[in-house]
Amino acid sequence: MNAPVPLLAVESLCAWYGRAQILYDVSLQVRAGEVVALMGRNGAGKSTTIKSIIGLVERRRGSIRFGGSELIAQQPHAISRLGIGYVPEDRRIFTDLTVAENLEVGRRAPRSDAPHWTVERLFDLFPNLREMPDRLGGRMSGGEQQMLTVARTLMGNPRLVLLDEPSEGVAPVIVEQMANSIVEMKRQGLSVLLSEQNIHFADLVSDRVYVLEKGQVRFTGTMSELDANEEVRRAYLTV
Repeated sequence: MNAPVPLLAVESLCAWYGRAQILYDVSLQVRAGEVVALMGRNGAGKSTTIKSIIGLVERRRGSIRFGGSELIAQQPHAISRLGIGYVPEDRRIFTDLTVAENLEVGRRAPRSDAPHWTVERLFDLFPNLREMPDRLGGRMSGGEQQMLTVARTLMGNPRLVLLDEPSEGVAPVIVEQMANSIVEMKRQGLSVLLSEQNIHFADLVSDRVYVLEKGQVRFTGTMSELDANEEVRRAYLTV
């Protein structure tokens, strides 16, 4: 029996910032309804991989296929229209707009092949936001802003969401809520690729993991296989 075609297939991806090469032949896959973690220390190439997929790294080579479309030469706006949502590490909410207005900015037409998110469904997913629809983005905590950024991205009804360091710099209680939300997103049929350093967080949400070091994939497997491999964790994940 043939394995299902992955929703996202990255093959031999190389990427540069100026003359500096950051990624070396990175290959990975994300299947429909799967949560996959990119793990590694600071500078390992996690964020560059995410940004390369969404088209924010200008110089890249290799293949990035999403739902049958080749993305390697496409611009970010075109990639987004195909059904990929991107949540950057620095959040980038509109600080002078309310929660409700931020969500409205992200609204896109429903897709037949992706979960359909409404404001009410997103308030169920992120109960904290339900309590503050009229609060300005600039008056929210870092964790609340992170939730809002994810919710605004979901208003675009993507098939795949790229999350860059979703647990970074937020309170532990928010980390737990974010993990619960990602599990629910998966339950709704969404695919997620996240970059993450927090192995506990990755354990809570991820099916599989790719470990990067110096722009190369050093390990791939399930989260339980990573948990059982002390050598890999010590070599590539501990500080």
